[in-house]
Amino acid sequence: MAPKQACLVIGAGDDTGGAIGRAFAREGMVSCLVRRSTHADALEALAQSIRNEGNAAVALPADARDEDAMIALIDRIESEIAPIEVAVFNIGANVQFPITETTARVYRKVWEMACFAGFLMGREVAKRMLERGHGTIIFTGATASTRGRERLAAFAGAKHALRALAQSMARELGPQNIHVAHTIIDGAIDSNFIREMVPDVDAKRDADAILNPDHIAQNYVMLHKQPRTAWTHELDLRPWKETW
Repeated sequence: MAPKQACLVIGAGDDTGGAIGRAFAREGMVSCLVRRSTHADALEALAQSIRNEGNAAVALPADARDEDAMIALIDRIESEIAPIEVAVFNIGANVQFPITETTARVYRKVWEMACFAGFLMGREVAKRMLERGHGTIIFTGATASTRGRERLAAFAGAKHALRALAQSMARELGPQNIHVAHTIIDGAIDSNFIREMVPDVDAKRDADAILNPDHIAQNYVMLHKQPRTAWTHELDLRPWKETW
């Protein structure tokens, strides 16, 4: 029997993050699901739904922006649960404000959530993966990772920075057998957030014109399983009807 391994998902919400955690649990890993403590009940419900399928999952509420909390989280997983083989950073922080109404507090908070927290996760799991000589780190990006739009200055700035972090880590860690990938989720995801914002989401779903969280998760598993002779660093995902 293969030794137990863990998949860490930072930003394990009800949709994409949950689907990623579920997909890796089905691969035999322990899904370590992380979200802020204000969502502790929903996080535990997600973990229980994975366990109900006969797979392993644990809910670990934490603030990913807190350096001490992240160090303690990684230490706990490594010492009490299983070695982290896959780490996925999936925090969104998609907020919209006109530039003249974007406060310093908002800009800083979005950067902390969507970029700084990714740095903390990446740094801490890299320490452990380097010791073992293998592992996969995946950062979830967005359309805003490559181009900014109106009202999205804070979000685009953070996602651009996260993409640069992923590129730097890939060039440093790739030659040491750690696969670092960045995904660009270029389109609306069939999520609670989008269902509240888009009136015709049902029609889009019926037409396969919106990103399916489970299908996104399947691509994350694929990235982890890629042979190292042909690693993907950046994966662009969009529905077939999305505007290029």
